[in-house]
Amino acid sequence: MPKQTVFIKNKLGLHARAASQIVNLASQYTSEVTIQKGNVTANGKSLLGILTLDAPLGSELLIDVNGSDAQELLTKLVELIENKFGEKN
Repeated sequence: MPKQTVFIKNKLGLHARAASQIVNLASQYTSEVTIQKGNVTANGKSLLGILTLDAPLGSELLIDVNGSDAQELLTKLVELIENKFGEKN
């Protein structure tokens, strides 16, 4: 069960388009994903769940992945977030 802490770096935070990128990526893998911000935990394959995290710029998230392709998925998710979801700001 690999885990990693990441920080939201894009100006708009974890908005609907960014959250949908996480869901689309996570849905390509068999592993289960949970994303936690403070005391709130969301299924990484649920758009609504991710949006309930209310994660603006600077938010700290803990990504926890469990399954046969967990490490690869975690690496891709961290990359996506570190690259600001492809946004310029």
